[in-house]
Amino acid sequence: MKPRMNFFQAAPESIKALTAVETQIQSSGLEQSLIELVRTRASQINGCAFCINMHTQDARKHGETEQRLYLLNVWREAPLYTDRERAALAWTDAVTLISETHAPDDAYEELRKHFSEAEAVNLTILIGTINAWNRLAISFRAVPPAKAKAVTSA
Repeated sequence: MKPRMNFFQAAPESIKALTAVETQIQSSGLEQSLIELVRTRASQINGCAFCINMHTQDARKHGETEQRLYLLNVWREAPLYTDRERAALAWTDAVTLISETHAPDDAYEELRKHFSEAEAVNLTILIGTINAWNRLAISFRAVPPAKAKAVTSA
């Protein structure tokens, strides 16, 4: 796949504004591990290879386990996530797929059991922001950096 453009260079002031929202979320009090799980999960739903690559690496740098990252796509069936993380992941799914889900009451009620009003707003802004990044990366064909080739067995 070939990138269509470098959107960072094409609209630096707009990217700066989106990055400022990211900076605010980082200081919002949400746990870094939760932030990276949400970013990765939304990127999985949207099919953004660039962002999945970036956020799984970031998650590992912050101590996330390989197993939890491997099973994130099937988080409902995996017993590895806390109730708070499950509420955030359900909300991530609902908000990322908003045209299908309309943010159902059951997901919201579960969210409110584990998040204050401010945290719920910050989480929703986080979800909206990663969805914006996904749309930029997918639309303009951001390509994850290639590393070593996979080893094949004979």
